[in-house]
Amino acid sequence: MDAFIKRGKISRGGRLLTPNGSRVQTTDEPPAKKAKREEDSDDNYASEEPSSNPRSLRQTRAIQRDDTVASDLDFESSTDEPFGPPPPAIESSLPDVKLDKEALEEYEIFKSSQGDPGDNTAETAESRFESRTWVRGNTSIYVDAFNLALSTVLDEESHLFDEKERSIFAQWNSLGFEAQFLKTAQWHRIARLGYHEDISDTEAAVNELQRSRNFSEASSSSPSTDESAEASLAPFVKEQDDLVLGSTFAFADRSEDVIDSIEEAISLLSLDEVKAVAKDAKVQGKTKGDLAKAVCKMSHQQAGLMSLGLRRSNTADSTSSPEKGTPELDSPSPGPGEDTNRNKHFLEKILAITGPCIRLSLPVFKLFERVHLVFYRSTEWTEKSLTTIILAKISKRNFPQYIVSRSANIFSSRNQLLEFETAMRTEYAVDTALESNGPVREADFRKVIDIFEGIYPRWKTILKEEQLKEERVYETGEGGYLRRLNPAHSYTRIVHKAAYVFGRLREHQREHALLIELLEQRLFHLARRGSWYQRKALLEEHYMYALEPDPAYTDIELQKKHWKRIAVTTCETALEDPDCHLIYHYDIQKRLVKLEKQLKVPKRLQHDFGHVRLKRPEEHYAEGIQLKKDDVTGKKGRGPSTKTVWVDEAEGGGECSVEAMCLSWYRSQGWKGYHAEGGIIRTLFAYLFFDILFLYIPNVFQTAYQTCPLDLHTDAFYPTRASEINHRLVEIANGGAGRLIAEVDARERERRTCVVGLNWDYALADLLELARCFDGAALAAVCKVVAQEYGQRGGGIPDLVLWRTEPAPEVMFAEVKSANDRLSDTQRLWIHILTGAGVRVALCNAVAKEVREV
Repeated sequence: MDAFIKRGKISRGGRLLTPNGSRVQTTDEPPAKKAKREEDSDDNYASEEPSSNPRSLRQTRAIQRDDTVASDLDFESSTDEPFGPPPPAIESSLPDVKLDKEALEEYEIFKSSQGDPGDNTAETAESRFESRTWVRGNTSIYVDAFNLALSTVLDEESHLFDEKERSIFAQWNSLGFEAQFLKTAQWHRIARLGYHEDISDTEAAVNELQRSRNFSEASSSSPSTDESAEASLAPFVKEQDDLVLGSTFAFADRSEDVIDSIEEAISLLSLDEVKAVAKDAKVQGKTKGDLAKAVCKMSHQQAGLMSLGLRRSNTADSTSSPEKGTPELDSPSPGPGEDTNRNKHFLEKILAITGPCIRLSLPVFKLFERVHLVFYRSTEWTEKSLTTIILAKISKRNFPQYIVSRSANIFSSRNQLLEFETAMRTEYAVDTALESNGPVREADFRKVIDIFEGIYPRWKTILKEEQLKEERVYETGEGGYLRRLNPAHSYTRIVHKAAYVFGRLREHQREHALLIELLEQRLFHLARRGSWYQRKALLEEHYMYALEPDPAYTDIELQKKHWKRIAVTTCETALEDPDCHLIYHYDIQKRLVKLEKQLKVPKRLQHDFGHVRLKRPEEHYAEGIQLKKDDVTGKKGRGPSTKTVWVDEAEGGGECSVEAMCLSWYRSQGWKGYHAEGGIIRTLFAYLFFDILFLYIPNVFQTAYQTCPLDLHTDAFYPTRASEINHRLVEIANGGAGRLIAEVDARERERRTCVVGLNWDYALADLLELARCFDGAALAAVCKVVAQEYGQRGGGIPDLVLWRTEPAPEVMFAEVKSANDRLSDTQRLWIHILTGAGVRVALCNAVAKEVREV
């Protein structure tokens, strides 16, 4: 089952250090911090004038450290998107349930203990799950998970599938368990399918999947797409040609019928098998990939030479006469069959090694993906997404109380679903064009512009439709998460990318016009509004006076002043915009102050942002005893590890990490604290916003086993609950954090309710003391950033959270630095946020007062 699922990354747990020095495993900690950070310095930031040199598209900075102008690259800001793919929304909302052998055995034991194995009345996945009837070898958690999703979708949203597709689902349900168990999305050798404990007759199951099938009479006469679709939508709902269903279908492909290239066939071989083929082909290589490429290249070269009529002389002729060793251009050209003989020879040789193979057919695979998209309301999922719902239900865990709301009209029609899929493919094409290795060519930019020109009219149309829905149909906040499944969500991102490309092509006038249009809409990608304001102000300050001169001014300096006044207005609008996230405010304020000085605005009329002026982090030096080990290797054998080992002098002289050593040093200075790397901040946020997290919002609670709403990690979370969040921030700023924490703890601690980010291992006394030491306004500012960017700002919070009550209540964050340790962009951003809120931040340098060889 898990073979045809899109796989996403699953976050790993981290550790925290309690005041007594013991370690506790958390369920929602960030990955362990690497000792070596991204190199970053003021010199890496953009210079005053944009450079025309091609650079990596991802080489951007979240915050500019100087008062200079951002480059063209700054528009594609790293604050817009987190590095790497985010986890699926459904997966992020579910508890951390391990899908291991023990969990599967627990599932089987649970099912076997419920109901009568001899009862055959429960035929469907849903009824089997609800009644818990179970027979060993007749079910699987993977099969149950998919069939449960399929039955739910067909019960509630069958209108999204045409007659042919419903015929496939009907025939799928009629398959035996063993055939359903063998679903695969990539080629697998039949001889090596290792399902012996679950499948008694593999050959019969394979034949059942590969058998050619006919559609029902009704579906055969029906088109595979909705003929009622408007002609104007045709380009936006087109399915890929190789995925359109024909007159017949099979659930799985045969390798002998489908594999026709050496490239595809050789990928199925092991290293030893590739070596044998390479030896026969008389090619060499150091790795499996090199050998495979060499075999493919040799085969293509042979075919190319033959097709040109070139023949290689035999060995004897080559050695006796150099002239005869040259190709004879006037040789008769071989026939088409002779051209492919060598290709055919190696293809047959490889397929003889692999034997028959099986793969889920591409049209059926795409159809199953569509089922998952509709069921999970997400474009990505993993095996964890499929099974956690079931495992969570049988687990002994307590979940928050909230109203489950699963709307059946996420996609109003099949055409909208197809357009959404097409939009995602188009968005992927844009990303592919811009994220190729090496410098991006102008041809790639032009390709993006062509795509943009094609979707632009449709984008404008959907914007008008969605605005009408927002005003007349949706209740407050209801459309926020739904719009992520709207084609315009992908189109808006394409427009955003197109604006960036126009900047790279120096077409700043078109870029400026697009930024205005992006800012005029308040429905899609609200989290990007800050970067759009930043870029718009930059263009108005430096470029627009020459591109759009005001007829009222003839002098060039007056034109510049005119556009700088417009840039001032842009900055002021950004700071007043509730959807412009707090992380952008510092750069916008800095630009605004600079512009007012250039325009010689009287001092009394200038903006004063002294109350949020950033302070440099303090420098602390923690001395300790370092242990030097010669055999310390990095992960996966990647050479020596940069992680240092120290002596924990305060806890009996045992070994500890550099963070634990620094924490002990701070304790000796009278501080209390945790090595939490953001864990305690997320715990505080979960306490303080518990009721708001589980507030009723349509469509964000799809199951009863979620630890957070589906939109928490998206830009829809904050604006959907803006009123409630802002009221809570005022409460926190006024000193109400302790009361909120105590109320939630009294109600939920005994149940140890599963809530995202909330770690019950933190002592209530420590949390209350930390809240008392935190300045209310500063804690509110931190919580606002977390609320606005929960998914993007999970990492980067300084390593240590420290507080003390004497001589005065105070909180401090400390980022631990060892040798060759540099701050990353995300860490710099959090330091700016904390210092801007008036919180002390220190860079703690670990200094070895003694080094011991171990």
